[in-house]
Amino acid sequence: MRKKVTVVGAGNVGATVAHRLADKQLADLVVIDILEGVPQGKALDLLESGPIEGYDVRIKGTNDYADTANSDVVVMTAGFPRKPGMSRDDLLKKNYDVVKGTIEKVAKVSPEAILIIVTNPLDAMAQTALKVSCFSKNRVIGMAGVLDTARYRTFIAEALNVSVQNVQGFVLGGHGDTMVPVPRYTTVAGIPVGELMPKEKLDAIIDRTRKGGAEIVNYLKTGSAFYAPSAAVVEMIEAIFNDRKKILPCTAYLEGE
Repeated sequence: MRKKVTVVGAGNVGATVAHRLADKQLADLVVIDILEGVPQGKALDLLESGPIEGYDVRIKGTNDYADTANSDVVVMTAGFPRKPGMSRDDLLKKNYDVVKGTIEKVAKVSPEAILIIVTNPLDAMAQTALKVSCFSKNRVIGMAGVLDTARYRTFIAEALNVSVQNVQGFVLGGHGDTMVPVPRYTTVAGIPVGELMPKEKLDAIIDRTRKGGAEIVNYLKTGSAFYAPSAAVVEMIEAIFNDRKKILPCTAYLEGE
């Protein structure tokens, strides 16, 4: 039996998450949004791609949380996006209300689900989801380090003109200015990155990684990143469903670990 994933929010991030999940045939999908017609239209469009792309997953768009019942994973993408000049923390009050109300409904109909939080400010929203849902801490995860690490690896690969697959590294800490790229665990085909570029160049890459989201917001003007964030979410879901034992940097609630 296929798994079921609910994506809350039919905007760019949510719709692209659904698109990637369908392409990989990881689960049947429900896309939910408060806007009438938007999730229904995007879900139907995705469903009609199936005969061409060769996937058979069921995809439903809805405004009714009853349709999300018994989801295995719920991805929370709904909320207000950043605009140029805004930090993630500037969204705190607005998105707190969105996340609180949504998670209350989700937890009621999918009490066994794993929650993956994408809404900014990510760390605070993951904490909100944990408290509101009353789920165990291992079932509430924030998508943060996977995306930040992807940006870090991209910039290093670009600077050294090598494949991104040869670059290994981690970005830990908060999803924002407090994130911590870890140079001593960063290698290129097993070679420590410090042997391949001067410290000043690596420091510039670390700074660009911290500002990676803002860089895209400044280009787009009216929205924020969605291709890389959606890829990060799907990597997490694929690792969970296929029990890949992957070590992925995520936002998680710790109690002395």
